[in-house]
Amino acid sequence: MQFPVKKVLVCALVAFGATVAQAQQVVIKFSHVVAQDTPKGKAAEFFAKKAAELTGGKVKVEVYANSALYKDKEEMEALQMGSVQMLAPSLAKFGPLGVKEFEVFDLPFIFDDRDDLHKVTNGPVGEKLLKKLEARGITGLAYWDNGFKVFSANKPLKSVADYKGLKYRIQSSKVIEEQIRALGGIPQVMAFGETYQALQTGVVDGTENPPSNFYTQKMHEVQKHLSLTNHGYLGYAVIVNKKFWDGLPADVRDQLNQAMKQATFYANQIAQDDNDQALEGVKKSGKTAIYTPTKEERTALKKALVPVHEKMSSRVGKETIQEVYKATGFDPAKL
Repeated sequence: MQFPVKKVLVCALVAFGATVAQAQQVVIKFSHVVAQDTPKGKAAEFFAKKAAELTGGKVKVEVYANSALYKDKEEMEALQMGSVQMLAPSLAKFGPLGVKEFEVFDLPFIFDDRDDLHKVTNGPVGEKLLKKLEARGITGLAYWDNGFKVFSANKPLKSVADYKGLKYRIQSSKVIEEQIRALGGIPQVMAFGETYQALQTGVVDGTENPPSNFYTQKMHEVQKHLSLTNHGYLGYAVIVNKKFWDGLPADVRDQLNQAMKQATFYANQIAQDDNDQALEGVKKSGKTAIYTPTKEERTALKKALVPVHEKMSSRVGKETIQEVYKATGFDPAKL
């Protein structure tokens, strides 16, 4: 059977065009260390979907969850080297990178609720902090919520004295180290992915996490007690390799910024629901007793921990702390 020459040429041109379009597709590797069914995991998948839609398939975002590509200590270097294009590390990760002002987010009890938090992340203070990353070859795109952290251990945590002597897994943050020491505990820095085994084997006695991380990593299987302290915030900054980002066509960058805006709204909307559902899952498991501190116990915990603000001001920066105080109305003198 013979095909008309014209038809053959048309088919060849269509095939060639498809090949060129495919070759020009931008691939963004988006790596993160938590489970896919956490607020961050869901938001990353949402962003990938929106990026494909809004760029008309020009961009493909490949999401690698649960440390599948890089662990905590590896991912930032991989981003700076260009081995991965996008991350959403917890805000504590920028201290070791040299941008210590981000550790203001780790200060205990500096935010009363999400409204206070968003006055910072959605305002000039948050924007100013993201700008500081550019000197490290990083562009900051957005802040994503997870939630407020709770303490866990294999003993009840009610009074401040209950924390004394316990070994706590923490992420790498000098502020969080000081927080644990203020409670008389022993901070142990380790990768998030290693926490379950460390709790299971007794290398550490407890940890701090938002409920969604606690539940999706099955920590309730190896922790008998959870105290709803809501003492600190865990959130993320979505970041990209600056050279890669600046090298994208302006229209593609605009489309990706729009996708990120939608993903950020989605992420912050689902964060509270996911944490509430995770807490319910912990309750239903029957493996971990959940305790809500009394008003007096929470005040005592605040009084024990808020001095960390002043102690770490030389590291975080007095100006940054005062800017957050001004944005939220926080006054440590009123405790």
